[in-house]
Amino acid sequence: MADITRRLGWRHLRCAPTAHVRHHSRGKVAHDGPGLSFWYRALTAALSEVPVDDRELAMTFHARTSDFQDVAVQSTVTYRISDPAAAATRLDFSIDPDTGTWRGTPLEQIATLLTESAQQHALDVLARTPLAAALADGVTAVRERISRGLGTEPRLTATGLEVVAVRVIALRPEPEVERALRTPAREQIQQEADRATYERRAVAVERERAIAENELASKIELARREEQLVEQNGANARREAEESAAADAVRAEAEAARRVRLAQAEATAARETGEARATAQAAWLRVHAETGSETLRALAVTRLAENLPRVDSITLSPDILTGLLARLGSGERPHDEEER
Repeated sequence: MADITRRLGWRHLRCAPTAHVRHHSRGKVAHDGPGLSFWYRALTAALSEVPVDDRELAMTFHARTSDFQDVAVQSTVTYRISDPAAAATRLDFSIDPDTGTWRGTPLEQIATLLTESAQQHALDVLARTPLAAALADGVTAVRERISRGLGTEPRLTATGLEVVAVRVIALRPEPEVERALRTPAREQIQQEADRATYERRAVAVERERAIAENELASKIELARREEQLVEQNGANARREAEESAAADAVRAEAEAARRVRLAQAEATAARETGEARATAQAAWLRVHAETGSETLRALAVTRLAENLPRVDSITLSPDILTGLLARLGSGERPHDEEER
């Protein structure tokens, strides 16, 4: 919108560089161009302001496919007014000389024109395309057809409009149809997920089986080695028993030989001792045979005295002492002497 300043009966207009202003005074063009700034009289001025910048128009419209299914087309058209003079003559871009606002709705007219033209070209494409193909590849086809149709639209060219770009954002069917179309894909995705789950479980089971087989093989190998260890321990025990028995036999033979030698030595010593005793006894008897009886008696008394027990003290009671003294006093001899 132009910026207008009031000074007494004069007005001053200043517009942006993206706006094209045409000033008619008394039926003649006084000013024509973008980004102008000038003074004018409100009573004699006819002003129009045409935007020349790029503008985007978002549009949504419905169409029907060849299999009679409704789809919603969401698109955006970027356009600009390349011929402001032609646009000012075809559409009402006039502004109030006092406020600078548009007296009409030219941009809405342009939007209606572009929307209807784009919709017509989109309908031509979708009417010959089934729903599945339209949802799969229809975005590109619709965009190319709208871009080509708007570029060759004679009314747009006559109005001074130029289409810069066309974008088709989406083609959407009705919610029920969209849910129905999603069902096979969801089922397939679910099947893929289930298959992945089954494969993962199968891999897990296979790994568990491999682990169990490894554990079983380890147990078998351990049992085999334990059996070998038991056999080796038994062989070692047998060898140790055999060696111990051999050692015991050697020791027994040595002990027997030692005892035999000891017995032989004892027998020899006993024999020699007996012979020595016999010789000594014979010599002793021979000596006694040659010795007289008095000498033998003396030796016997001496031997007897040697074998008698030792008497340390003799206790005599008064009765025994009195009897002995009486006998000594009376001159009696002992009974054994009398008998002798």
